[in-house]
Formats: sequence, C-alpha cells, structure tokens
Amino acid sequence: MSGLWFWILLGCVVALATKLVGHLVPARLLEDERATRVAGVLTIGLLASLVAMNTVSSGQEVVLDARLGALVAAALALMLRAPFLVVVIVGAAAAALLRLTGLG
Repeated sequence: MSGLWFWILLGCVVALATKLVGHLVPARLLEDERATRVAGVLTIGLLASLVAMNTVSSGQEVVLDARLGALVAAALALMLRAPFLVVVIVGAAAAALLRLTGLG
C-alpha cells in the first residue's frame, strides 16, 4: 500500500470516528440556545470564508479575475431575491461574459 492510500484511509477513519463521536453528545447540550446560536454563526462564517478563498485565490496567490465579477453579480441577484437557480445562472453568465471580454 502506497503512502497516499494510507493517508486517504486514515482520513476516512477519522471522519467516521468524528461522526460516531457526534452521536455520543447528550441531547441537552445540542438543544442549548447558546450552542444553537454558535453552530449557526460558525456555519455562516465557514461558508463565507470558503467563498472568499475560492473567489480571490489561485494556489497561494491573490487573483482578481472573472470570479470576483461573478460573485458580485450573484450577490446582486440575491439582493433582488432571485431564486437560487437564477443566482447560479447569473453568476455563471457574468463570469462567461467577463472572460469573453478578456477581463478574466
């Protein structure tokens, strides 16, 4: 077994163990108002950081390209309360147009 497969299998075991440990947490801790608030805020923060990193980074460099324009267009569609599918299409179309014009 190569070193890569070892690390893949180890990652799988750790993920499974984490899920199993989650089932051992008492229900009263999960129903606590503070825990619910923290989980909600933490989820939003993690998602926002993921979007930011995928928008302006390429490897270890900061890159401003069509992805940033697509994010702005999608954010505008969200502010106009467009359905999610429309938001995705608007973002993809904005990226395509920006790349077509040579800005991305």
